[in-house]
Amino acid sequence: MASEKTEELYQVLMEKGYPQGLCSEIAYKYMNTDYTATRMLGYLYRVSDPRVEDLVDEMLAILADRQQMIQKKEMEQAQAVINDIYENGL
Repeated sequence: MASEKTEELYQVLMEKGYPQGLCSEIAYKYMNTDYTATRMLGYLYRVSDPRVEDLVDEMLAILADRQQMIQKKEMEQAQAVINDIYENGL
C-alpha cells in the first residue's frame, strides 16, 4: 500500500505530463518513502517543467542523499556500541 505522499507524487508527475510508466517507476519503485516523495514533490513545486533527464537526475540525487543519511546513522550506531565497550568492557 503506497503512502499518501507517494500517491501525491504520482498524481503530480501525471499532471505534469510525464509518461505513465515513468511516473509509476519514480513514485512507486524509487520514491516510495515519505522522505523521498516529499523531497521530489518539493523539487517539482520549485521547478515548473523539468525535462525528463533533470527529473531523473534529481531522483538520483535524492536517493544518494538518503543512502548517505542511512550510512551515517549506521556508523553513529556502531560508534555508540564501540564507545560502550570502551567504557564498560565486554
